[in-house]
Amino acid sequence: MHVRVPRVRCHSCSKVTQVLVKWSRPAAHFTLAFESWAMQLMAEMPVNAAARELWEHDTRMWRIFHHYVDKAMASLDVTTVKRIAIDETSSRRGHRYITLFVDVDRKIVLFAAEGKGKDTLAQFRQYLSYKGIPAEQIEEVCCDLSPAFIRGIEASFPQAEIIFDKFHVMKLVGEAVDQVRIQEQKQAPELKKTKYIWLKNEDKLTSEQRETLERLKDGNLQTGRAYRLKLALQDLWQVRHVYADLYLKEWLGWAERSQVEPIMKVAQTVKKHRSGILRWFHSRLTNGLLEGINGLVQAAKHRARSYRNVENLIAMVYMTANKTKLPALAARRGKVHYLPSLLYQWLRNSYICTIL
Repeated sequence: MHVRVPRVRCHSCSKVTQVLVKWSRPAAHFTLAFESWAMQLMAEMPVNAAARELWEHDTRMWRIFHHYVDKAMASLDVTTVKRIAIDETSSRRGHRYITLFVDVDRKIVLFAAEGKGKDTLAQFRQYLSYKGIPAEQIEEVCCDLSPAFIRGIEASFPQAEIIFDKFHVMKLVGEAVDQVRIQEQKQAPELKKTKYIWLKNEDKLTSEQRETLERLKDGNLQTGRAYRLKLALQDLWQVRHVYADLYLKEWLGWAERSQVEPIMKVAQTVKKHRSGILRWFHSRLTNGLLEGINGLVQAAKHRARSYRNVENLIAMVYMTANKTKLPALAARRGKVHYLPSLLYQWLRNSYICTIL
């Protein structure tokens, strides 16, 4: 379909402009039908692959993608947000990250910013201010134990309560157990190749791994002592909230007397952030949703073999995580027109969808 859109002269400003047509956006160069089909393809496959399928340059495809994603995010209602979770995910190699801010009540990504730490919290506050939302509306923030995140929350959202994600707390203990194993396997060769036996939950182990664990965990090994401390802290999350403070206090005393240096360091960290850890028993906030979103982001990045710039990755995060509504083939007068599937197939195979 090739159309030369008429141009007219405006009587009031004497400028020459194109006539507005109901089947295309102004200066879009494509029909709404083509853009709708392109967005459907880009939602299911890498943008480069969709561009090859449609015989178009990927830069033009990204323009379409950004237009509709930005439009959807601009109309996002954030007036009710009170509880958020934040976490970073890798954007590309070389310790480059983007930080995601999620509304845990509605399970949507509100904002994504390049980098991680205090500056990203300031950018999120500016975003809320632009939307007309005061910083005081944010009541609870769930994050890991990163000092940069803590400083950023205290600076940008001083009235918000910080809840430390329990999965990141257990991750710290798991890393300490593995560090003990690495140090001890020089004197105890039987610990070699047992990394995941100590890190996995017992119900996830194979029968052979379970037998090895039973043989090693009760021996006179520091790794076994560290593992028992890990299991004890894992039981904290099952304790009733009225006893949680006392239970954690006893665990800290046990860890500090363990004479296992990596575990003692973790105990110091847990003790320092004790109040934020115990707030979980009242709010029940975790970063579990964010970890799932991070998995979707990394899967999309792997399919595309990375992205040209971070803006494209952030747009794909919004599209993937929020399931952004694809553009309808809407006319200007509110009517919706759908091309028959056979006509779509013919247009796609004929490669004449572009409006020149």
